Amino acid sequence: MGKLKAVLIDDELSSLQNLEQKLIEFCPDVEIAAITQRPEEAILLIQQHKPDVIFLDIEMPRMNGFRMLDEVGHADFEIVFTTAYNHYAVDAIRISAFDYLTKPIALKDLQKTVERLSQRTRSYTKDKMETLRTSLAPTKSQEEKLAVPTGDGLEFIPIKNIIHIESSSNYSKIFLMEGSKILVTKQLGEFEEMLQPYHFFRIHNSHLINLLHVKKYSRGEGGQVTMQNDDIIDISRRKKEEFLKLITG
Repeated sequence: MGKLKAVLIDDELSSLQNLEQKLIEFCPDVEIAAITQRPEEAILLIQQHKPDVIFLDIEMPRMNGFRMLDEVGHADFEIVFTTAYNHYAVDAIRISAFDYLTKPIALKDLQKTVERLSQRTRSYTKDKMETLRTSLAPTKSQEEKLAVPTGDGLEFIPIKNIIHIESSSNYSKIFLMEGSKILVTKQLGEFEEMLQPYHFFRIHNSHLINLLHVKKYSRGEGGQVTMQNDDIIDISRRKKEEFLKLITG
């Protein structure tokens, strides 16, 4: 695969120059096609250069990053969102499988992101944008979906259908309501961070459960839970007290 053609968009000149410098000096797989502080101009630059990836600031005056993407319309490029703080949209960005970087951007995080982008063979931006828009809706939708990487791309799973997730080395196994299982190339800790706002709790080093699908709790040293699919999962002793507080309200 050749170099990734990139367009950088940020209303703050210092942030824009900092990102440009890091990419030029430390990310040889990226070719910068254009940079701009104006989202209106960015729309034209994207149409002109047809980039492989855009680095897009979320908060910009007059037109934020999400509205700019709506103006672009069909997006067949990857998107890396950038934000100066823990933006309200970060949770939605995570479950939609988009990359994001927190400013000031750490070189290590930038290089990891570029490496991931270089390894991708196909963009699922349209599907991910639909997932992101749903997650950003003013009221949380019961059909919010989690985008998970599989062997041949991405699968979009309704969060309400996930019963529990089990750690399997560098992989995770997702157990769904209809009885199916999906093995994904993501560690359990990443799912824990993404799904914490959606009633998920890590009851054991190797298990993350959906608290809405707990059918029964059995006492014991740490105790056990029986899930809606009748899977029985041990609770670690150090997690027991926190779990009981959550489950009893």
